[in-house]
Amino acid sequence: MEMRAGPAGEGAIGMRSEVTIRVAVRDGVSYLASSYFTPPFKVANITEDKRELFLHLMLMCSSPGVLDGDEQMIRVGVAANGRLHLHTQSYQRLFQMRNGAVQRMEVRLGRGAFFCWLPHPCVPHAHSIFAGRNKIFLEEGCQLIWGEVLTCGRKGNGEVFALSRYHMRTEVFVGEELVLLENVYLQPAVVPVEAMGQMEGFTHQASLLWVGGRVEEKRVLIEAELEGVAGIMYGVSEGPVGSLVIRLLGNGAELLYDTLKMIAEICKQS
Repeated sequence: MEMRAGPAGEGAIGMRSEVTIRVAVRDGVSYLASSYFTPPFKVANITEDKRELFLHLMLMCSSPGVLDGDEQMIRVGVAANGRLHLHTQSYQRLFQMRNGAVQRMEVRLGRGAFFCWLPHPCVPHAHSIFAGRNKIFLEEGCQLIWGEVLTCGRKGNGEVFALSRYHMRTEVFVGEELVLLENVYLQPAVVPVEAMGQMEGFTHQASLLWVGGRVEEKRVLIEAELEGVAGIMYGVSEGPVGSLVIRLLGNGAELLYDTLKMIAEICKQS
């Protein structure tokens, strides 16, 4: 952990923290080979059924949220044929900021590995500034579930899209070739969220990237389930290398988060 001052004259203090997770396979069972973390993070094994194909780890955080000047680096490596579902502990709050915070995540999957990442919804407080940068490297035969839920902020406090800036960029590579790029950018003061092509009157959005083949079969199953979910607007698109890109709009974080978990269970089915 490293505490550091912000730009001169502004006095912001941020925390630089790291997490490194390595998952290996022994006799067909995925296990936590090694982990390294600095405050405020901790990694816990929450796998209940040792016969389950997936290793379940929880990324725990003792901080109430992301503070001004924070820099977070998360690295995940899953060996060939390993299966990891990485969970989060609670909603991620982005507090009021003057300079901004950054989170970087790098995931590398060995041949035939499966990784699922469905963090709790993100809640940007008024005047928060956040940039997320994700790079995911896949080898042949990998499967990936990568989700995100972004809320409008603390609606009950009257902070509806009162954030200053939110930018999440996710890049998926097969080998070293970029095959998918998702770019979510919100700056309400510059581009109003009620403008055409933005939030269309909704207050929450979610997305899920699926890579793993059999996209037509998965798409039919996912769309059939989404048809039965009231209060959302959705779109499902096919991408390269056997992928699906799913987007949701709604007015509640739990609704969208539960919907992503439902989609993830469909994608996990062999």
